[in-house]
Amino acid sequence: MPIYEYRCDNCGHELAKLQKLSDTPLTDSPSCQQSALVKLISAAGFRLKGSGWYETDFKPGKKKNLASCESDGACQSCPAAQG
Repeated sequence: MPIYEYRCDNCGHELAKLQKLSDTPLTDSPSCQQSALVKLISAAGFRLKGSGWYETDFKPGKKKNLASCESDGACQSCPAAQG
């Protein structure tokens, strides 16, 4: 279930609510009791990073765009250390 963020246009109160996709959006502010809540647009809660399937699979030959290593290749399992 996604977490939706809301802000009241009347008093400025902000809140986050865990809701189902099928739930109706909230409208009443818990702070001022007015029907002035607006759903905010926020960034996704995950980031694709590393050498997962989205980086390495389905690409022919050496066209694999592996993520750069932040430890300058110091770890043995790091793709940067292997060449």
